[in-house]
Amino acid sequence: MTRQPDLTEPPYYAVIFSSLRNDQDDDAYQVMAAQMQALASTQQGYLGFESVRDAAGKGISISYWKDLESIRLWKQQLQHQQAQQFGREKWYQNYRVHVARVERTYEFE
Repeated sequence: MTRQPDLTEPPYYAVIFSSLRNDQDDDAYQVMAAQMQALASTQQGYLGFESVRDAAGKGISISYWKDLESIRLWKQQLQHQQAQQFGREKWYQNYRVHVARVERTYEFE
C-alpha cells in the first residue's frame, strides 16, 4: 500500500480507479504503473496518490487533483492514453473509474 498523500484542505477531487488484473506480463505492468505515477506527479493540479491490490488482483488506486480541469488534462495526456490502451489490451479483466469531489476529510493516527 502506498502512503496517504498530504492533501490541502478540501474541496479537491479524487479519481478512484478500481480494477481486476489478469495474470499477464506483471513485470511490464509494474514498470508502466511506476512511470504513470511519476508522470502524474508532474501534472498541473496533481495532489497525491495511494493504491492497494490484493493477491487475487483486485485493486483500488486513488489520485487526488486540485480541480476538474487538471483531471481532464491528465486524461488527455498522450503517454497516459497509451498506458490506458495497454491496460485494456493486456493487463485488466475489468475496471471502473469514479470522479468525486472531496468536501470533508478527517483521520485517525
